[in-house]
Amino acid sequence: MQQHHFPGGRPTILVTGATGAQGGSVARALLNSNRYNVRCLTRNVHSHNALTLRLAGAELVAGDLDDKDSLVAAMKDCYGVFGVTNFWEHFGKEFSQGQNLIDAVAASGIRHFIFSGLPGYAELAGGQFPVPHCDIKAALENYTRQREIPASFVHIAFYYENFFSFFPPQKKDDGCFYFGFPQGNTRLAMASVEDIGPIVAQLFACPEIYLHRTVGVVGEDRTCREYAAIMSRVLGVTVRYHHIQRDIFSGLGFPGAEELANMFEVQRLYIPQRSADLMESYCIHPGMQSLESWLVRHKHQFLQLLNETEYA
Repeated sequence: MQQHHFPGGRPTILVTGATGAQGGSVARALLNSNRYNVRCLTRNVHSHNALTLRLAGAELVAGDLDDKDSLVAAMKDCYGVFGVTNFWEHFGKEFSQGQNLIDAVAASGIRHFIFSGLPGYAELAGGQFPVPHCDIKAALENYTRQREIPASFVHIAFYYENFFSFFPPQKKDDGCFYFGFPQGNTRLAMASVEDIGPIVAQLFACPEIYLHRTVGVVGEDRTCREYAAIMSRVLGVTVRYHHIQRDIFSGLGFPGAEELANMFEVQRLYIPQRSADLMESYCIHPGMQSLESWLVRHKHQFLQLLNETEYA
């Protein structure tokens, strides 16, 4: 790590979204590295997740992505900032919130900004399949570059944890468990939320390598049928993947159905594999979890979930 002089001898890094999945992973990894003063931005400093971070050694600061002044105040004397925005909570407002964050970073003279972005899926597909939760993040990356901020970007793959929330396998009459979406036979890059933090911590530790670069965070890059076989082997039940056509999936009626249908369709058609990202992720963080190792760690929780979906 480059040698800089900081108040108290250690650089301070502000983590946004610290009580959520990505920010929480980053905050824990930075605390565990023992290299930084970790300052966590939260709307509610009294929440359970916030207090847990404080007990782990983080400094809590109240702030809101809707309030640029609160962000500038939170960044006082910071060396670095980890930034994440949440489409699924704020939808179209994500862009203005991201702009506030980026403008605050620029105003604060931050030396290393790491933003959790994504590629523009509409651009990948020639405008055919808009995916706002990806396209807005891509626009925010472009805005960061326009502001000439010293930044790195991470592109997180599909979470293993999505099988707990969005896509729990469902038991059918044949006794098998099924999950499905419009990914087809194209490889689907995946990773655990738990592994985001160690990679971001390493990017902060080595700015001379990672400034102005984009790192894809990928723990596995296999077909969905392979993932189903891994689940079957680890869990001791039969899990199968069912390819659901894009038009059928988009008509399922749940919030975000069309958006997710477009996301999978773009991946099926335009992102054949992410082997380079997979290799780099394991080079940066050799402890990256495969789906199998992650499932072994969470086997009890996963079997409990399958039992609940069986009798839902």
